[in-house]
Amino acid sequence: MQHVSATNLFARARGERQLLAYGMEVAARRPVAMILPLPVPPGSGEDALRFVDLSGYPRLFEDLDRGFPPAYVPRELDEQPSRGGIRQQALVVHEVGDFVASFVPRVSDFARLDRRFRLPDAVWGALPQYGDWGFAVFALKDLGGGWLLRRIRRKKIHPMAFEFPRRRSDALFFPTVHVHDGEVHAQAEFDHTMYYQADAALRGDFDARAVTQTAGEAVGAFVDVPRTAGLVDAEAPVHRLLVRGTHPNRDTLLA
Repeated sequence: MQHVSATNLFARARGERQLLAYGMEVAARRPVAMILPLPVPPGSGEDALRFVDLSGYPRLFEDLDRGFPPAYVPRELDEQPSRGGIRQQALVVHEVGDFVASFVPRVSDFARLDRRFRLPDAVWGALPQYGDWGFAVFALKDLGGGWLLRRIRRKKIHPMAFEFPRRRSDALFFPTVHVHDGEVHAQAEFDHTMYYQADAALRGDFDARAVTQTAGEAVGAFVDVPRTAGLVDAEAPVHRLLVRGTHPNRDTLLA
C-alpha cells in the first residue's frame, strides 16, 4: 500500500452489539485488503458479525461532516509527551458492494483465508492483545478495466460497515492501530475523524490536540438516514472526535 489518508469512522451501540463504518482514501499498485480487529466476546462464532452494504450511500461521511462547524486540529504539541495440520474449511466470503468480505473469529482462522489476507507471524507477536479477538477482512473487487488501482492514484470508495457483538458494554470501539508496512510501530500518524452517536460526548485517551464536537442539529438534517441501512439512529445526537498528528499506535475506546 502506498498511501492511506482521510480515515473516517462511525460507531454506535445497539444493545449488546455495536455498529461500525470505516471509510478512507487509498492509493496502491496492488489489490488492497483491510483487516480490522474487533473485541468480540471470546468464543464468538463465524456468524457473529453482520456486514452492512453502504454502496447505495457512498457519501455518508461527507454528509456527517456537514453537521459540524470547521475545526482547527494542531498536528503537534510544542512538547511531546500457517502451519501444518488438518485442512480447515474456508471461511464464508460475502459480497458487500464494492468489497468482498469475511469475518475471522480468531487469529488462527486466518489460515482459512486466501494467503494474501494473512499478516506475518511477527506482526501477531507484536499484537498479543488480539489473541482472542475477531477480525473483519475487506478486499476491493476488480470493478472492470483491470485492477482499479493498478496505477498509483488516490481512490475514494464507499464505506465498509458491519455490526458485531460487544465485549465491553460501557464503551465504543474504533479500530485505529496502523500496520501498513508489515511492522507495528509504537507511534503512528493519525488523520482520523471519528463520528459516534451517544447520549453525551465520550472521552478518549488522546492528548490536547484532539477536538470533540457535538452536532447542533438532529442527524436527519444533514444525513439521509434511510439510506444508511440501519447504521444511523434518526433520534440520537451525533458527536465527532478529530485526531491528527503523531499518537501512540493503538485502538481507540471511547467511554
